[in-house]
Amino acid sequence: MARTLITNVQVIDCSGDPPFAGEVLVDGARIAAVSRAAGELPRESATILDGKGRTLMPGLVESHAHLSINNVDDLAELGRIPPEEHTLLTMHNARLYMDHGITSCISAASAKPRLDVVIRNAIEAGEIPGPRLLAASPWLTVTGGLGDLRTLHMPHVESMALVVDGPEAYRQVTRELIREGVDIIKLVVSGDSFVPHAGSETTVMSEAEVAAAAEVVHAHGKRMSAHARSAESVKRCVRHGVKVIYHANFADGEALDLLEEHKEHVFISPNVGFTVIAAYEGSAWFSEEQVQAMGFREELAGAARVVGELKKRGVRVLGGGDYGFGLTPHGNNARDLDHFVKYLGYSPLEALLTMTRDGGQAMDRPDELGQIRAGFLADLLLVDGDPLADLRMLTDRDKLVMIMKDGQFHKKPAG
Repeated sequence: MARTLITNVQVIDCSGDPPFAGEVLVDGARIAAVSRAAGELPRESATILDGKGRTLMPGLVESHAHLSINNVDDLAELGRIPPEEHTLLTMHNARLYMDHGITSCISAASAKPRLDVVIRNAIEAGEIPGPRLLAASPWLTVTGGLGDLRTLHMPHVESMALVVDGPEAYRQVTRELIREGVDIIKLVVSGDSFVPHAGSETTVMSEAEVAAAAEVVHAHGKRMSAHARSAESVKRCVRHGVKVIYHANFADGEALDLLEEHKEHVFISPNVGFTVIAAYEGSAWFSEEQVQAMGFREELAGAARVVGELKKRGVRVLGGGDYGFGLTPHGNNARDLDHFVKYLGYSPLEALLTMTRDGGQAMDRPDELGQIRAGFLADLLLVDGDPLADLRMLTDRDKLVMIMKDGQFHKKPAG
């Protein structure tokens, strides 16, 4: 197996400890050793890579990936893309994520039922470059929920959602999607500011529907994620074993208590990127009147309140999410780290942990992903600069002078 010794680097190991000067030995797909002093690790049969004082850190974990969305603002446009072209689009985005140092992804919905599955399989087979991927279903929504673009006079409008009503229908569709190979069933349990007559504080999916999907998911040993902004939607998710809950920005005291009670099993991914941009940088997309009418600043304030409570209670919070829209294009995912500092009260290192150590735990690989430790998989980034001084540099792929996944170079340092 190939051995690479990375020397002369500042190591952010993402264990929670401060950075240190050291070196790291990679043997095959894994990290063989980490040293806090120069010259301690064996040089024999290893290729020496001089980091020139740069920062070595783990690859990023995106907790809310939409690889099959093409920076689009119209969900109906996704439904009009033929599956062949859509597969190529998704493959392109998988490589783009690797180019930006994202080496693992938890999908938060596929635009068509098998897109994630096909791309995951091709990545695992080494046929295409891309992050390791947990493949998701499309959104499973109810009539009138997020993603249901139909009207009575146009009953066949497609988006990235499957519209399902009633417990028996949820059992059947969940079984079908698991048969097709998904890792994650994605539920749309609450409304959203973009949904007429079903805003973010509305719970649109019934308890029986969530329970029916959960029954099938747990029986097959799979996992669920959910769009859940309202307080009641969060409670339904926790009660039925949803692993990653997206948004949760209107969680009330009872919901927070439930999350704390189940903190060993559940993760919250607030996905504030879209909300921040819409609220404060989105004048090309939204007028001030629209910002106020859609309550983007209130949603951001709610997220800050909820995340602050979750942080105090020890509930794990994940960074990243909802990139791939016109307002939040692919490749800018690491901007969420800066949002965590500016809007959610995190230190730079705490923010970085949400897309490394905690992301590895959310991938169900806490002893393999998200940290630089002996025995972990060698998913490594060599950064030209100090990310903790300016987390926004992680959105600049020119700053990523080396990208490694499973001990293999996706990008080699120049020279």
